[in-house]
Amino acid sequence: MSSGSDLQQAGVPPRGGAPHPAALALQPAAAVGLPPVVEASGVTKRFGSTAALANVSLRVMAGESHALVGRNGAGKSTLVSILTGLRKPDEGAVHFNGDPAPPIADRDAWRERVACVYQHSTIIRDLTVAENLFINRQPLRRGVIDWSTMRRDARALLDHWRIDVREDARAGDLTVEARQLVEIARALSYGARFIILDEPTAQLDGDEIKRLFRRIDELQREGVTFLFISHHLQEVYEICQAVTVLRDARHIVSAPVAELPRERLIEAMTGEHGGLNVADAAARPALPADAKIALDVRGISGADYRDVSFQVKRGEVVGITGATSSGRTSVGEAVAGLAGQQAGEIRVNGARLLPGDVPAALAQGVGCVPKDRHREGLVLTQSVAENASMTIAGLLGRLGFASPAKKNQVGQRMIEALGIVAQGPDHVVSGLSGGNQQKVVMARALASTPQVLVLIDPTAGVDVKSKEALLSVVDRVRDEGKAVLVVSSELDDLRTCDRVLVMFRGGVVAEFAAGWQDHELIASIEGVDLHEA
Repeated sequence: MSSGSDLQQAGVPPRGGAPHPAALALQPAAAVGLPPVVEASGVTKRFGSTAALANVSLRVMAGESHALVGRNGAGKSTLVSILTGLRKPDEGAVHFNGDPAPPIADRDAWRERVACVYQHSTIIRDLTVAENLFINRQPLRRGVIDWSTMRRDARALLDHWRIDVREDARAGDLTVEARQLVEIARALSYGARFIILDEPTAQLDGDEIKRLFRRIDELQREGVTFLFISHHLQEVYEICQAVTVLRDARHIVSAPVAELPRERLIEAMTGEHGGLNVADAAARPALPADAKIALDVRGISGADYRDVSFQVKRGEVVGITGATSSGRTSVGEAVAGLAGQQAGEIRVNGARLLPGDVPAALAQGVGCVPKDRHREGLVLTQSVAENASMTIAGLLGRLGFASPAKKNQVGQRMIEALGIVAQGPDHVVSGLSGGNQQKVVMARALASTPQVLVLIDPTAGVDVKSKEALLSVVDRVRDEGKAVLVVSSELDDLRTCDRVLVMFRGGVVAEFAAGWQDHELIASIEGVDLHEA
């Protein structure tokens, strides 16, 4: 049976009393003279002949949010695995609060020092919040789990950190935002005051991001320190006080955020001068007046959208944006055949598209990069060639058997066309970086030479150079006279569009021609009319 003192040392406040001192904040780093919460010095890690980290250093001070940025493959994941004790560096050292890191095998000691909230949640959806908070350390009474004590301790922990979820709620019923906060509470309950956040906003909308940032700020004030990993560079400037850039396994720069303008940050990440190299849709020549309609969406409605209508002409790029809850993703999935609509119809080159039928959509010339590359876009255990040729496998052989040689030809062609960094077409996709995996998803969509290309969050979670490569495809497809539908909340994705439709609470509320101003588009996404008196 767990004793009260054990729980209190883990950060759970004693029942019926004030929070235990272990649960209270270290004074934020305004407390001058405190050693770094974590310091990695000269860390090198090799995998065979490949250096994943080469003499990398990082210093994170108490009470700050410190951004760790870099392209995919820069070494961020390897550094996180070392900072969390999952891997041991070949050279160099890690210190927490001035003391050497504990032995790799001492998992309890590591949990007391550091925790990571990963992009893909480690919360078990079929368990309750309380069960997730105390998994593998449930309080016992006479050798069996003491459920009432566990629920009381969970409630006390959630109340102490002001996390507004029910302890008996099923974790799978929580929002992504709430599950992240439960993971943070679980880490804090072990005594850790250094939390690594891995792409925490990837699945959140604007309001959820604002709430998460407010909670991060509050926790900082209570002495919690964050290492913030994000590909959304604007977030670095919104929430972080310092930033460290890795490139090609090496430390490039560490600096206060206020002293590193966006252009210099991108230059440090890429090794090149200037910002994101995205084609300016406003500079393109206008479409011919007689351009034919490739995609015609007529009054479609679904679970989270209603009466949505728009057209995309051949040689045109149209964007759909909005908050996560706006219905934008569902509309894109309906066009791609990934989900059916409840009313209305979709026509591709004049022919009606069967609702919720991916093979029919492919046959009618619709290609798609889906929202979740791991669940919908890739077979991770298969090769680049097998994934890239998946949509045309029936054309690569006789009697339903695709020729391996022809699949490899498709794979090699796509590697060259999209700049996929792989050892060859036989390279298993799980061994690629996130950006290169996304290029393989794009290759699969392009293999069928679609007349309508649907891109749903095409650059989510990828590095700057991969973004440029993926978005350059949009321009190329447009120049070939195809229609492109870009469904995204990323401003850089939307800059490639000839016009952008804004969805809010399930409906299209505004349209912006190329050349829009950021503040106007963002205000519309948030449901704000800047021109209203």
